[in-house]
Amino acid sequence: MSPSIAPAIERYLHTSDKDNPMQDRPKEAPGRNIDSRYPFYFRGLICFAAAGTLVNAVNWSAPWDLDKALTLGMAAVLLIYIGLAYRISSRASTGNAGAVQRWLSFTDAVLIGIAIALTNFSLLPALLFVTMVQFNALTAGGGRRWFEHNTGLLLGVGTGYLIHKPAMVVNADLTISAASLIGVFTYFCAYAFYTHKQIAALKQENQSLSADQHVSKMRTYKLSKYLPQRLWRAVTNGKESELVTERKLLTVFFSDIKDFSQLTEELEAETFTELLNGYLSEMARIAGQYGGTIDKFIGDAVMVVFGDDESKGPKSDALRCVAMALAMRKRVTEMKQEWYNKGISRPLQVRMGINTGYCTVGIFGTANHQSYTVMGTHVNLAARLEGAAQPGEILISHETWALIKHSVMCRDRGLVNVKGFSTPVKVYQVTDLRKNLGGQQSYLEEHAPGFSMHMDLDKIRNYDREKVLRSLEKATDTLKKKVII
Repeated sequence: MSPSIAPAIERYLHTSDKDNPMQDRPKEAPGRNIDSRYPFYFRGLICFAAAGTLVNAVNWSAPWDLDKALTLGMAAVLLIYIGLAYRISSRASTGNAGAVQRWLSFTDAVLIGIAIALTNFSLLPALLFVTMVQFNALTAGGGRRWFEHNTGLLLGVGTGYLIHKPAMVVNADLTISAASLIGVFTYFCAYAFYTHKQIAALKQENQSLSADQHVSKMRTYKLSKYLPQRLWRAVTNGKESELVTERKLLTVFFSDIKDFSQLTEELEAETFTELLNGYLSEMARIAGQYGGTIDKFIGDAVMVVFGDDESKGPKSDALRCVAMALAMRKRVTEMKQEWYNKGISRPLQVRMGINTGYCTVGIFGTANHQSYTVMGTHVNLAARLEGAAQPGEILISHETWALIKHSVMCRDRGLVNVKGFSTPVKVYQVTDLRKNLGGQQSYLEEHAPGFSMHMDLDKIRNYDREKVLRSLEKATDTLKKKVII
């Protein structure tokens, strides 16, 4: 199969439609901006809380020493780090943004560990900061991030222990804990707000995706009506490679309306379009009932193929095709009366031709315009048989007749000269299914000047039986009493 089929369908499904209410919808989720700044906001909260805790831990009444300088210096480092980390993350490219954020998060944990050590392991701040590190690690990336962050935390604690030599005394001073309490409280409130925004954004995005999915389904449904089902299933299921050009034993059906061109000249465009679409819809419905694949409509002409999509064997394919043709002929007879009731004097007359043989199936055309269709001598013969048929007649070739002769009553039409073939072709006229003939006949049809009748016993409902009998008796009595000159 040419590779241009699938991309063409993809372009159709994703092309904006004037009727698509979602075409002006922003493609970015509402929470995307806050999501991109989330690490900066929460890093700032943690660092401010840690810096405040360090400042509160300093004994301002004591003389200056190295420990006081280290503690205040670490508080300053935390504040400077907030801006430095923001500049680093904002300049990171899209490709390495994830790696940069991981290293910054690891650095966050190291700095928090140092701050815990410099506060002499004050009980409440230590517990709160450790909790924040665990929470941030698990929400950011699961078990792997948890391991990385805790490694950084332990590394920071060890570094702080080496440079500070903290007093190993549990300190529960609430003055020292105030900054960490405020910071942690603010952190979790901010995270709750962020989570709410994310959930709202996800809900809106889900609604948008549902709307897009509905639009795509509608487009898919519309497009599926223009393509053979085998082609459509192969493309939508990603199995385009199965659509190779191959030879298959098929039964091909052609039909067209007699004097179609005269009908187009006699009717208004709107009336003609309505009638033709109604006729083609009925023919397509019947073809679907019998498992046929509509290859194409050419004006009033209909081409149906059996054996390509879901073949049940050559004999079954041929029999279903002939049964379909008989059902179409029966429906055309009914539609003829419907057209007459609408004031159309020209009778609806349809010719049909059927042939069975090996045909070439595949994709044909150019790179910009392609068609999945059936070609070959046997396709041409089916079309020629339709052209040679009389109005209301179904002609089949000898190949088709040999497959269905035990189930279908046919009349030998002998050899017929067919355009495009050097020798005459053996042709048969289809009468009806054998089960519908004789005493079990369920369909009766008679026509004469001033008289038209068709009766389908399979469609007459039981409660209409008496009504039909009365109508027939009334018509019989009237005809008997009428003196016809």
